[in-house]
Amino acid sequence: MENLQIDQHISRQFNADLEHLREHLLEMGGLVEEQVADAVRAIETADSGLAEKVLRTEEDIDSLEVSLDEECTLVLARRQPAASDLRLVLMVTKANRDLERMGDEADKIARMAIALNDAGGAISPRGFVELRHIANSVQALVNQALDAFARYDVQTAMKVVKGDTLVDRDYGSAMRELMTYMMEDPRSITRVMNIIWALRSLERIGDHARNIAEHVIYLVHAMDVRHTSVGEIEAQLEEHGHKPS
Repeated sequence: MENLQIDQHISRQFNADLEHLREHLLEMGGLVEEQVADAVRAIETADSGLAEKVLRTEEDIDSLEVSLDEECTLVLARRQPAASDLRLVLMVTKANRDLERMGDEADKIARMAIALNDAGGAISPRGFVELRHIANSVQALVNQALDAFARYDVQTAMKVVKGDTLVDRDYGSAMRELMTYMMEDPRSITRVMNIIWALRSLERIGDHARNIAEHVIYLVHAMDVRHTSVGEIEAQLEEHGHKPS
């Protein structure tokens, strides 16, 4: 855990406001984690009922996003936070949006599960191995990103940044294999395209997990590392006295 200390204030309500933001973001993150897991399970098992549950949960996530945005706006307006307090509020605002977008992608995966079921279920296992592998990696990234935020842990955040690079590589490899397969067997195109769109959503969820990890680095070290390579981030962290693992 990093040595970030969110300031304690004379106003107990200010302290409570900041803690509520943190708790509510983690609550939303837990819901998104569950939604992603259910969506992946739904497409693997062609379970339309579970997919429908994911679609219903999306409405709850949208409501949480709006509510958390309102909380952040009120804290900014009433408390005028500075330094680490301000970074925390800004980080929650940005991560809130990333989590909502993860929910959108889980929603898309659930719709692909329904489409697969309508097309005859998991008749062709082609692409399911890649789907399972990338899904496991992405779900781990989401969990680690939330853990990094909960503990203000830059080391775990860096694991997410590096892990997303590996997911991007695996995604590219899976796309090449599945495109080749469809050209060899045009009858498989409809089913395999559903898998491809699901993989695309998983890759995007990984990107949003990386965004949250980058927000954690910003929160702890006041470093904006967006659009920066892994090597460059590690170099900047070393300048701040942080030894990358």
